[in-house]
Amino acid sequence: MTTNTVNPVQLTAKDFSTDQEVRWCPGCGDYSILAQVQKVMPTLGIPKENIVVISGIGCSSRFPYYMNTYGMHSIHGRATAVASGLKASRPELSVWIVTGDGDGLSIGGNHTIHLLRRNFDVNVLLFNNQIYGLTKGQYSPTSEEHKVTKSTPYGSIDHPFNPLALALGADATFVARSMDRDPKHLQAMLLKANQHKGASFLEIYQNCNIFNDGAFEIFTEKSSKSEETLFLEQGKPLIFGAEKDKGIRLDGFTPTVVKIGEEFSADDLWIHDEADIYKAQILVRIFDNPRAQQHLPRPFGVFYQTSRTCYEDMMAMQIEEAKSKKVADLDKLLRGNEVWTIA
Repeated sequence: MTTNTVNPVQLTAKDFSTDQEVRWCPGCGDYSILAQVQKVMPTLGIPKENIVVISGIGCSSRFPYYMNTYGMHSIHGRATAVASGLKASRPELSVWIVTGDGDGLSIGGNHTIHLLRRNFDVNVLLFNNQIYGLTKGQYSPTSEEHKVTKSTPYGSIDHPFNPLALALGADATFVARSMDRDPKHLQAMLLKANQHKGASFLEIYQNCNIFNDGAFEIFTEKSSKSEETLFLEQGKPLIFGAEKDKGIRLDGFTPTVVKIGEEFSADDLWIHDEADIYKAQILVRIFDNPRAQQHLPRPFGVFYQTSRTCYEDMMAMQIEEAKSKKVADLDKLLRGNEVWTIA
């Protein structure tokens, strides 16, 4: 979240569109994400000149061309590094990082975790399509095991990253998930990410209809969505199902699906608390636990958020503290505590 003077001119989504031809494949999930970002931006009350979109390399990284704001299409995996430098020098700006599962978790993995632990007040939008789209279909850090691609013709033997578990491990202060084909939910998550003071990490399931079509179909199609998705809401029980008749309880540390109205009521269910780091750890892995005795739905929403001082704020305080002290003797500073004479 960035504090700005509210723009007196009422902006619309069209004000955030450019005259550039959108060059994604027809049917790509990136179109929907772009549309939701452009719809949300006018509601933030931030002048366009105070918004910056920074990307790395990949299909998602064409984003700055299509946003009528300041921006930079940087280099592979380094969007987070560029954004860190910008936020440190211009903390008043609203900085949005657009990256993909390859760009942000492979070559850019180190930069991503360090940005999160430093807690710059920026928003990371990680488009996860579980494939390399721009370079034509190689497996990515989030591709499932045994994935057959052009670079793994016999199936991938890599164990995939769980992006949200990685973010929690890096001490991110805001961790959430949404999807390209649920516009209202995605808009809500974008707003929450912006409202958070600190590094916001939002994973967005994005369909690559050319190289990995239908990867998330079970969560987006009407016929299966209600049974396969669990939408998290602060202070509310974990309920899902077409009839809202199923819920999640914790049996010790094990999530368990129960039927509501028989042995259990909504009061017996797990109540979501975004501030509970321990339960957040369970939630981000609820679907990939090999010891799970039941089929569990995939959670979407805000898993965890907390408050921690931002890097740029601490840096500004440190600079002011240094300025307030007596001017140092430069010669003494350069010499340090150890000197020697060269004969």
